[in-house]
Amino acid sequence: MAGTNSERQLLTEGPVIILVEPQMGENIGMVARAMANFGLAELRLVNPRDGWPNEKAQAAASRADHVIEGTKVFETLEEAIADLNFVYATTARERDGFKPVRSPVVAAETLRAKFRAGEGTGILFGRERWGLSNEEVALADEIVTFPVNPAFASLNIAQAVLLMSYEWMKSGMEDVGTVPFQAMEQTQSTKEQLHGLYDQLEEALDARNYFHPPAKKPKMIDNLRAVLSRRAFTEQEISVLRGVISSLDRFSRKYPRGSRSPVDIKEQSEDDSSAE
Repeated sequence: MAGTNSERQLLTEGPVIILVEPQMGENIGMVARAMANFGLAELRLVNPRDGWPNEKAQAAASRADHVIEGTKVFETLEEAIADLNFVYATTARERDGFKPVRSPVVAAETLRAKFRAGEGTGILFGRERWGLSNEEVALADEIVTFPVNPAFASLNIAQAVLLMSYEWMKSGMEDVGTVPFQAMEQTQSTKEQLHGLYDQLEEALDARNYFHPPAKKPKMIDNLRAVLSRRAFTEQEISVLRGVISSLDRFSRKYPRGSRSPVDIKEQSEDDSSAE
């Protein structure tokens, strides 16, 4: 018998579950079962070891057929999350970097709010043996970790998905929970540091004729600064961004803003010679 509209909506709402290079079909099937238990339906696989479809996954899903039949397969993680606005990465160990670390309760509340706002969200789960790589975690917006017994912190994929699916289902609760480790404390950047980032980026773009036509340059600069000022950068983040710009920059900062680099001048001279 067909369910009501609200029941059908329950089967399709919520974050996408993304498994990165899962090895065993049985684990995929148990993940699908856990998702179905708590109202999640969209499963994505990144380069599953044994290919797809998988009979063992179908058998282990215990009639969560709608999840298995709707499963999508991608070659890369970048492709699997390309259409999503916000992504969590699950991990059981502390990672270096600038990612905020959330408990499952807080993560579920965030996902619920973003879902209600119409945003696409997802949760990444790693390989059975060693989870997600640092590079894969870096593709996510935030980290979610589980407050488990530190003497036995290992969770299989289906257990981890079950926990997050359960928190999604009860994401209206007030208890925010705790996390076993915190994100690194960082000092918010000064306005002088932020303006230095603006100047460096605008100088690099100006040298490559990015602000074209010239009449639109003031508005383009306003838009650029608006994008960069939407969040509060830390001192470390400003340093990282300026390092990236410097590594990509082909001209020396000793040249006045808007002037051409020796490389640009050489290229222009070669073009003139060719024209003759």
